[in-house]
Amino acid sequence: MEWFSAFWRRPLAGLSLLATLGIGGCGGAPWNDPYPAADSHKNIYYDSFAERPKHLDPALSYVENEAEFLAQIYEPPLQYHFLKRPYQLEPLTLTEMPRPQYRDADGAPLPDDAPVGAIATTVYRFHLRPGILYQPHPAFARDAAGRYRYQSLMAADLDGVRTLADFRETGTRELAADDYVYQIKRLVHPGRPSPIAALMSQYIVGLKELGERMAADYQAMKAGPAAAAFFDLRKYDFAGARVVDRYTWEITIRGKYPQFLFWQAMTFFAPVPWEADRFYSQPGMAERNLTLDWFPVGTGPYMLTENNPNRRMVLDRNPNFRGEVYPSEGEPGDAAAGLLADAGKRIPFVDRAVYSLEPEQIPYWSKFLQGYYDTSGISSDNFDQAVQFTGRGDMVLTDEMRARGLKLLTAISASTSYIGFNMKDPVVGGDGERARLLRRAIAIAVDFEEYINIFANGRGVPAQGPLPPGLFGYRKGEAGINHYVYDWVDGRPRRKPLSEAKRLLAQAGYANGIDADTGRPLVLYFDTTATGPGAKAVVDWWRKQFAKLNIQLVIRDSDFNRFQEKVRKGTAQIFQWGWNADYPDPENFFFLLFGPNGKVEHEGENTANYVNPEFDRLFDRMKNMDNGPERQALIDQMTEIARRDGPWLWGMHPVGFSLHHAWYHNAKPNLMARNTLKYKRIDVELRARLRAEWNRPVLWPMFVVAAIFILSLLPAVLVYRRKQQAAALERTAA
Repeated sequence: MEWFSAFWRRPLAGLSLLATLGIGGCGGAPWNDPYPAADSHKNIYYDSFAERPKHLDPALSYVENEAEFLAQIYEPPLQYHFLKRPYQLEPLTLTEMPRPQYRDADGAPLPDDAPVGAIATTVYRFHLRPGILYQPHPAFARDAAGRYRYQSLMAADLDGVRTLADFRETGTRELAADDYVYQIKRLVHPGRPSPIAALMSQYIVGLKELGERMAADYQAMKAGPAAAAFFDLRKYDFAGARVVDRYTWEITIRGKYPQFLFWQAMTFFAPVPWEADRFYSQPGMAERNLTLDWFPVGTGPYMLTENNPNRRMVLDRNPNFRGEVYPSEGEPGDAAAGLLADAGKRIPFVDRAVYSLEPEQIPYWSKFLQGYYDTSGISSDNFDQAVQFTGRGDMVLTDEMRARGLKLLTAISASTSYIGFNMKDPVVGGDGERARLLRRAIAIAVDFEEYINIFANGRGVPAQGPLPPGLFGYRKGEAGINHYVYDWVDGRPRRKPLSEAKRLLAQAGYANGIDADTGRPLVLYFDTTATGPGAKAVVDWWRKQFAKLNIQLVIRDSDFNRFQEKVRKGTAQIFQWGWNADYPDPENFFFLLFGPNGKVEHEGENTANYVNPEFDRLFDRMKNMDNGPERQALIDQMTEIARRDGPWLWGMHPVGFSLHHAWYHNAKPNLMARNTLKYKRIDVELRARLRAEWNRPVLWPMFVVAAIFILSLLPAVLVYRRKQQAAALERTAA
């Protein structure tokens, strides 16, 4: 009570104390900073992820959110030039680009211009740059006698071990040609086959037979007393991938397949050391999440040092990285945009990359605007806050975004989002004229321009066929429109009128949406993963599109796994799907309609199960050709066939929007390369200063609350003081 009395004898002093406490908190990092204060001036890149990566094993990973991490850690032989367009491959760990060596059926060499039919095999020879080291890792640790320290662990040795950091010693070794060959064998590992095993087995000589041989041995091992033993791939040799010497290896493929070099820029063909495979295969490791799927082992500029998918993932600079230099060439306009300011400088620039889990869009966007993430996409919910349209229809940043110094980048994605018809379905499928006319009528009625404007904020280009812009074979202007769905009017494509769709529907035997054979309304089924309140608007839009033709559309929603199963088994009738380019070649999109890639019969990526013998014949000719007039002519013919048959509603090619802060440098969209973290540069001091400016604490509400609190207590204080004075007078009188 005495403290109370003394304090309230000086109410202004109490207010002064509160103010002093508040002002004292203004120094240092902002109060809302989600990161440690000690990191505010460190060379760290900040980003986020919404879903945890499932696979970080380069033989298993085939998902975009996984590639974002893997590409910074692993190094396949080739990479895409960061700045040049069209996209151009260049050596990553090699001394030079590999050249194809064509051979006939007898193994004799052929000239570079040999006809495709004469080429029995193609040999690629890869020359590795010496001196490349793996990241520090316990799999390489050795004792004084040179023996591996952690390759023969007992159960007791793993007591107390939860992460890689619990192994006190690490080591490294030089990258060798054998590591690349070892990874190719891992593609057909019988215990964990790669998603590209079937495709690569069609091309790499002997790979299918190798997989069958290893599968038999693997099953025998699992059935015997050595079931837990390491399945060592080093003892298997095959003709398709051969080590020539420590720094050289060869891959032999069937026929001519120029796209094979594109695969050499993907992490499927990145090296994996046998030591890591053996280290992680030991009993007790998987139970501790100590696997190649959880902690990769690579030679790239970064290594994964923290994998906590419920909180964050951290990439740190690999201390053993040999170093590269920032490119000194680009395309016209790059120098003026500042993209060559770092030409010739050593990379990577960033010391650490911190990725925080952000499953919800609102807090993620707020943190970006506060400066706690360096880059951001733009969701539909935030689009109007970030972007506005000019009178000419151009998209520009809003005044609020420009005031913060934000920059906007856009790029048409090398991808397509489409609606597939199951061509095995008796109503919408098949190559009969009735089903073809029905699909064409629906294609006209479904207004993808409206869809793009409503649900994608205008961020998309209506597709005219399977190929997205920017790839060889894509036709611009009037020559490139789908004339079954569009007319060319006033220099632009215009969707055919609904009356034309109704005419085609009647011609198909469904006038006004009634089946002429049964007299019943036509009912179609649309399978989707769209669930929850946010999906209702999209679902209602789809029903409205089909209702234009008086077709009843039944929506069947399910979770993603169930949806995939429906597509795989061919029980879906109409469904939404998409494809991101693996590499910048038309073959990577046309193969989505190639009959032998049918989803149901061949487990391929032809989800529509489309089969057209003429299309398949042309595809077989086109896929292995070099770009040129002859290949363009074949692409034009294939596109015409696909448009006529209409196995897809061609949908749209999304346009990617990204924002970055003024302190983020070397920002250029690269839709093929994933290993771009090494090019990023952060102005750390500018970021720290702007964060402090944008996140100053607002203190006046504290003062107001404190003043109200003090004033509310004044009557009580006055009563208390009167009682004290009265008591004092009584004591004096006594």
